[in-house]
This record gives sequence, C-alpha cells and structure tokens, in this order.
Amino acid sequence: MSIFAQWSAGTDTRNPDAMIACLHPEFVFVRHQTGTTMNHEEMAQMLQAFMASDSVVVHSQRCIYENDEVMVEHSVMDFADGSREAVLSCHRLKDGRIVRTETGATPLDLSNSD
Repeated sequence: MSIFAQWSAGTDTRNPDAMIACLHPEFVFVRHQTGTTMNHEEMAQMLQAFMASDSVVVHSQRCIYENDEVMVEHSVMDFADGSREAVLSCHRLKDGRIVRTETGATPLDLSNSD
C-alpha cells in the first residue's frame, strides 16, 4: 500500500494513530506560516488534536505525485478557527515513511463557498 493510501485512509477515518504510523522517527514538519519546525512528537500531538476536533475537516484530498522518495498532495482544509485553506504538501520519504513535510497554503474565502 502506498504511503498516500495509508495517510489518506487515516485522514478519512479520523484515525490519528494511522497517520502517526506514517511518520518516520526523524520526522520534521516545516510550518508554511512561520518557517518554524515541529518534530515527530509535536506533529503527533497536532494530528491527535486535529482528528479529535469536528471543526477540522479535510476535503478533496488527492495525490498529485508519489514515488519512493516523495509524495505531493493537495487538499482543502477547514480549521477550528473557522478558516479554510487550500494546502499543497510536499512530503519527503525515507524507509517507506514521511520524514519531512513542507506545505504551502492559500486562504479561501468562505463567503463564496456552497
């Protein structure tokens, strides 16, 4: 099973443990807003909080490209603060798991949504 299939199954079922299992022990997340980083433990905590909140919803998650070294995905996310963003994520892979993630996001205007 591809890493995207595992990652998106965790997202679809709101299972943070399935998502955390996709992360390499050396995992680093680079925040697009600030350039600061989060390690494996910090990301695990964030995923648990996101999946526990009914306000955080991932829409239209799709894989743009995946091979043994990289996975690129796009999704639209609703956040607990009421904002919505289109998120492009580039995940570097190591040993079949995600070792580094960097994102870019575009805020979306909710007043124009259906």
